[in-house]
Amino acid sequence: MEQRRFSGNSHWYHETQSTLTSQAAPLVPEAADIEDRFLLGLAPLCEGELKNILQQAQPALLASRDLYQLLFPRQLSTSHTHTLTLYDRLSTALTVAQVTGVQRLCNHYAARLNPLSGPDSSRESNRRLTQITEYARQLASQPTLIDAAALQRLDDVGLTAPDIITFSQIIGFVSYQARLVAGINALLALPVRWIPGVPVPEDADAECFDHTGPWLPQLPPVELRYASASQLEALTFCQPQQALSESAWLLAHDAAALYGWSLLINTLEAPLETSEGALAAAATARINGSPACFYRYANETLRTALKEGIEHAVATATSHEQAVIQLAAQLTRSPERFNAAHLQPLSESGLPLQAVFGVIQSVALANWNNRLLQTLGSTRAAE
Repeated sequence: MEQRRFSGNSHWYHETQSTLTSQAAPLVPEAADIEDRFLLGLAPLCEGELKNILQQAQPALLASRDLYQLLFPRQLSTSHTHTLTLYDRLSTALTVAQVTGVQRLCNHYAARLNPLSGPDSSRESNRRLTQITEYARQLASQPTLIDAAALQRLDDVGLTAPDIITFSQIIGFVSYQARLVAGINALLALPVRWIPGVPVPEDADAECFDHTGPWLPQLPPVELRYASASQLEALTFCQPQQALSESAWLLAHDAAALYGWSLLINTLEAPLETSEGALAAAATARINGSPACFYRYANETLRTALKEGIEHAVATATSHEQAVIQLAAQLTRSPERFNAAHLQPLSESGLPLQAVFGVIQSVALANWNNRLLQTLGSTRAAE
């Protein structure tokens, strides 16, 4: 359904509230104009070995910055099939940033959102923005809350299949960005800021992993006969990647995001394939309730222990494995509380700093991947 929007209202509109009064400026307005819009000013603070590690990680960081520019451009035009406005995108990003509690992200996305005019104050726009915000909050906090009914509610308020794919990529990207920023913040031993009283989301129930069928999309994928040149190019590029073998034709609704996502996965191949990176990704998938990602982990003994629960796996693992699982758990559950103390056990077990950074990258990327597969498909045989 085409969204009806009216210009000239100049209303500030957040979730379900609108007002004719002018909007207060963000607390850190300069955060909108920061040069590095992915690491948000952390890179210049890195020195010595950490600076060298970031230099070696430049391919992944460049791919991440390109994805940011793609998902949050300075200007954006909508169409009948791509109805998400720049306001929709940045409002979603701010919601996810607020869920993660990472202050740098909250400052940045609030500052970018601030000058934009919100949607009109019609009932239709109110309902649409409410659904978008609630969906983003649920997926960012507990992916298992998202089901086919939640997807249907997005369709009911007029989001198209390409919209939903882009929307999911945005939520995944900011979830990934938050955990990488939190990880570097911890490596720098910077003070931790978190919001008191915010509960830690519960881990997914073990029953989520009883469904071991093939992952099947819950939205119609792109059909070959209708695929555009850009979609075919993106699909060709990502075909060799196992992580995208089942979802590529669905994600191709946003070909540019699929291409950028695939490029990022390519640049992170080394840290993802280490034993620590694979275990961290499995622990992350266990917390988020993503069986499609969880069962890619090849170590059956640890996988069985993880299925019982994170604490059970920690109790049965070696000290080195315990350190990896606990780091992944803390960074996945509460990135805003992640600090240098959570890194210490891995360093004490003899893992080099570059490998520790690789574990952080693996957890961050897994949080993105889990949210895509949890949202857009299912391993339940009946679905």
